Amino acid sequence: MSIKRELKRKALHLTGLMIPVFYVLFGKTYTLTFIGLSFAVFVALEPFRVIEEWRDSIKRRLGIYAPPEVMERIERLEVHINDITREHERNRVAAHIYFAAASFIVVYFFPENVAIGAIALATLGDALAAIIGKTFGRHRFSNGKSVEGSLAYFFTGMVILTPLVGPFPALIGSLAGTIAEFYNLPPDDNFSNQLAVALAVYLFHP
Repeated sequence: MSIKRELKRKALHLTGLMIPVFYVLFGKTYTLTFIGLSFAVFVALEPFRVIEEWRDSIKRRLGIYAPPEVMERIERLEVHINDITREHERNRVAAHIYFAAASFIVVYFFPENVAIGAIALATLGDALAAIIGKTFGRHRFSNGKSVEGSLAYFFTGMVILTPLVGPFPALIGSLAGTIAEFYNLPPDDNFSNQLAVALAVYLFHP
């Protein structure tokens, strides 16, 4: 994926920061409701993303009633979505579904500071690791990841987590997140990343 496409993808990915902001502003109950509703919408729309026949059928029906300019915008949106979707995501569960599921678990089961830190790091750390790895990565591993990208994730974790949980839990959480991001732990790194950070911080948080 080119750096331009990666930037577009990560710009969308950064909308995940809405969850920590929502948590700070409105509290746990409303945040869980927000995530739950988002998850339900994502799941309901997922078949239309994956199954081309369904998309084509809907577009044909819309074409009967919608003006040409609306259909043109829909086509452009579809092109943008395909442009930022990785090959392995074309026919499998989308990243945002895994992200929403993990966010719900983290917010529900972990303390506020741990949940906010884990979600913020999984969002921002993943974006910076990808962008810096793509742009400045010179020392590559066999899986395509880079030393530079992994360091970007780790230091992002230290910056985000230290004010929330203290230096030592931040160190452990950043290491756990870096490892989860590096190995793309199943079922998806957008799921495992948040849980790895939250669990590591929680276990070592006084």
